[in-house]
Amino acid sequence: MKLIKHLIAVSTLAFTAFAVAAPASTEAPDVLVKRISNDVINTAKTDKDIQAGNINKVTALVDAKILPYVDFQRMTALAAGRYWRDATPEQKTALSNEFRQLLIHTYSGALSQIKNETVEFKPLRADPADTEVEVKSVVNVQRGEPIQLNYRLSKSPSGWKIFDINVLGAWLVETYRGTFSSEISKGGIDGLIKKLADRNKELANKPLKAPSK
Repeated sequence: MKLIKHLIAVSTLAFTAFAVAAPASTEAPDVLVKRISNDVINTAKTDKDIQAGNINKVTALVDAKILPYVDFQRMTALAAGRYWRDATPEQKTALSNEFRQLLIHTYSGALSQIKNETVEFKPLRADPADTEVEVKSVVNVQRGEPIQLNYRLSKSPSGWKIFDINVLGAWLVETYRGTFSSEISKGGIDGLIKKLADRNKELANKPLKAPSK
């Protein structure tokens, strides 16, 4: 259980890297991540309310500074796989919204767990004309070996956006694809939407716990 929580916290670093103050479209993806990530991570480390698990403040930070730089529609479509093309426009919207909310709850909890992690980025191997890239990094933790953390980004008119992350060789989209497929096979797209909605309600009523010292 501790390992799962730790991996969630580590993968949060990928999302926090996209809270930008300058126009994202003017920077290469690796430059953007390197310039911003330390500032955002330090905020999570030093903000007493975030460290105490203040759900309102943590959620506001996630919603305002992280989520605008995640391509949720593409992420949801990839997680839904072949079932996505059979979904109605209304189902696609509802599914994307519930998946987005699930990740808000997940990463809100993880933000309060950030302590002394640091990130080292590997050289970006991509052509300037590429519209999709993979940025590779490792996360240094207080105890244990460095953890592999890679993320895939695509270029949109508004700048680079993340659509998948990899922690220790496991891609987020692929992990959710199995869960989505299982739920859809039992209750269809509507069944999956209801399952996510129920989970979000459960998480909304469960306060964040302050990290242990």
